[in-house]
Amino acid sequence: MAMVFSSIFGGAVALVGYSILVPKQTIIQQAAERNPLALTNYVFDSSDFIVPEGLNFVFAAKNATPSVVHIRTRYSSSSGARSPFNDLFREYFGDRNNGSQNYSRGAGSGVVISSDGYIVTNNHVIDEASEIEVVLNDNRSYKAKVVGVDGSTDLAVIKIKEDNLAPINYGSSESIQIGEWVLAIGNPFEFRSTVTAGIISAKSRNIQILESRDRIESFIQTDAAVNPGNSGGALVNLNGELIGINTAIASPSGAFAGYSFAVPSSLVRKVVDDLVEYGTVQRALLGIQIRDVSAQLAEAENLDVVKGVYVADVGPNSAARIAGLERGDVIVAIDNIDVNSVAELQEQVAINRPGDKVLVRYIRDGVQREVQATLRNSSGTTELVEANAAFEIEGAMFSEVSEEILEDLKIDGGVQVSDLTNGKWKDAGLKEGFIITRIDKQAIRELSDFKRFLNKPGTDGILIEGIYPNGDKAYYGLGL
Repeated sequence: MAMVFSSIFGGAVALVGYSILVPKQTIIQQAAERNPLALTNYVFDSSDFIVPEGLNFVFAAKNATPSVVHIRTRYSSSSGARSPFNDLFREYFGDRNNGSQNYSRGAGSGVVISSDGYIVTNNHVIDEASEIEVVLNDNRSYKAKVVGVDGSTDLAVIKIKEDNLAPINYGSSESIQIGEWVLAIGNPFEFRSTVTAGIISAKSRNIQILESRDRIESFIQTDAAVNPGNSGGALVNLNGELIGINTAIASPSGAFAGYSFAVPSSLVRKVVDDLVEYGTVQRALLGIQIRDVSAQLAEAENLDVVKGVYVADVGPNSAARIAGLERGDVIVAIDNIDVNSVAELQEQVAINRPGDKVLVRYIRDGVQREVQATLRNSSGTTELVEANAAFEIEGAMFSEVSEEILEDLKIDGGVQVSDLTNGKWKDAGLKEGFIITRIDKQAIRELSDFKRFLNKPGTDGILIEGIYPNGDKAYYGLGL
């Protein structure tokens, strides 16, 4: 017993002595051994908190939202306007059918581009509308009139009677970069002034969505969420500047599924300026047929490059032919801006007007060259086109054909007899409303074609082909 007690007492003394002589150690418990659950609140001093540069969307939203409007449209029948889009890439501005047999409604967005009431939107938002209402960000409501439309870019300009509005500032769509943050502002499902964020996913996308013969598709692709009602709304950078007009979505269902597409502001600004100043778009052309260069095309045509825009054909009396471009050339830049696709080339040419000069950089036989080309209109001249122009000759008045009639009849163009009095045209059998589509088997798409043909020397008589608005085709012979 005494021995046991002595052992215990000795051990105690040893432990006490060890604890006095040896320093204490801190034991750190592994995080994995502790409960991994925790509340997600975070307490911080707001005066010391700074949002990382490029992630604060508040400034852009405050700057741009007052310039975005809600557009409501009314149609005379439940059928509404025809969509210019195919089944995969649909228009997204709301359901026009309200169940009534007498009228239907639609909704979309628009962007104020001047303090005196000019607003840009998509053509498909207001196409064939019998009534257009604009609701401002502060809930003021106005009736709007159409200033001009452009089916080839799906843009339109409308106007309300008001001053001192808050116009948006234009940004540069050419300087934006893939991966850059952007905001989409509009009225999806009539939720007013909705702001969503995303990044630039791609530039110069041609998605084959527009049906216009002269369509220009060079869309900005983003993943900012847009839905029915966003059409015509603003795509802005983090300065709140307009870099695009939201136009379409890639969706099998008609609702947002990941990607949206916007007309770039460089093109928007040019089209808007033309419609406001001239009432029609001044389309500038090089006059060439083009294709994207690919590895397959490069091999088939024995090209020395695998990117750029291949010139498949050059039109007679075109800007390209006069400048010296030939079939087989590969265009790589317009005005020192690289063009690696048809969409990029179309955008760079389309921001100009007939008569403007562009610097074309191209490759021929492996050698890079440059040439200056003076752009021309569709008639092969450098003249600007007058909107709603009419032409009178020997008792007949001829005018351009409206977009609605062109779409109804599914024709590319023509010249319509808008007024008819006694004279050789009436004697030949033509009636008011008749649309001339061909003369001597040559296409007549607009008044300039018609005038040029009539002024052609050595013409004694012509064979006229055409169609009436009801679809009846007719042929007439006329002596000049």
